[in-house]
Amino acid sequence: MLERQEPTRGVAVIENRVTEMLGVEVPIVQAPMGWIARAQLASAVSNAGGMGIIETSSGELDAVRAEIEKMRDLTDKPFGVNVAQAFVRDPKIVDFVIDQGVRFVTTSAGDPTRYTAQLKDAGLTVFHVVPTLKGALKAVEAGVDGLIVEGGEGGGFKNPRDVALMVLLPLVRSQVDVPIIAAGGIVDGPTMAAAFALGAEGVQMGTRMVSAAESPVHENWKQAIVDAAETDTVFLNRFASPGLRALRTERTTRLEREEKVSMAEFATVADLYFGGDMEASIALGGQVVGRIDEVKPVAEIIAETVAGFHETIGALGQQYPSG
Repeated sequence: MLERQEPTRGVAVIENRVTEMLGVEVPIVQAPMGWIARAQLASAVSNAGGMGIIETSSGELDAVRAEIEKMRDLTDKPFGVNVAQAFVRDPKIVDFVIDQGVRFVTTSAGDPTRYTAQLKDAGLTVFHVVPTLKGALKAVEAGVDGLIVEGGEGGGFKNPRDVALMVLLPLVRSQVDVPIIAAGGIVDGPTMAAAFALGAEGVQMGTRMVSAAESPVHENWKQAIVDAAETDTVFLNRFASPGLRALRTERTTRLEREEKVSMAEFATVADLYFGGDMEASIALGGQVVGRIDEVKPVAEIIAETVAGFHETIGALGQQYPSG
């Protein structure tokens, strides 16, 4: 259990197993997007009462180390690090994470038995990202403290055999007792409330955070999210691995028809992420782009989400009283 800091002004504290384990005020976690989930964005999430996460999927560990140092200057609130196993080749990645002094780690894109014991032996809290029931059971058996259950509607790297969160979340909940953070399609209070109704005790936001004011990506990408319809994502590598959900562009529409999408498509990712050329690479994003119509500061996103969560569950209780 991490030490909880002083409450953030304007945020209603939510107390459950996730907030107790993470030491945060509200169980909202920012997704660990490569090159994006760095100090500028993650510190804003932590300062707003949630859990900011620093990525390692870029593989740029020297840069990641510098970003963690920046975090300590930008926030005194808890934050975590993600270990995306498939994308980090450094055999000493666990030692790297432990040496940074963080207390919360999410692991993803790999076998939960690989690092869980080592991380937990060092006193860290570990949640593993799972896209299937089979993966969830394996992670629990490996000894994780909790799960991030990720539906196929979410953006980024996916299981090619994707399952919607509304199906996957209650299925996993019915089979495990550990705390669950829901990911995929989470954008506001009502979606957070829906996730809780299905068994989650926290939510993770990716695409919503990419579009946030503090997100480091180019304004062209943020505007593309704001302009997108709910049908404006594509699922790539349906018959290969890893699957990818991304914004629909001319490039990704062409790639959608290809049997195998090469990871070389990400070689020019900086031109898209920070240069604003939406055709230079693949802009990962979830179906929730269709519900995002404005760029907002992280603090506003989190405060509105928490308020909307309480409003939703309160209204349902009044509309459908028991007994």
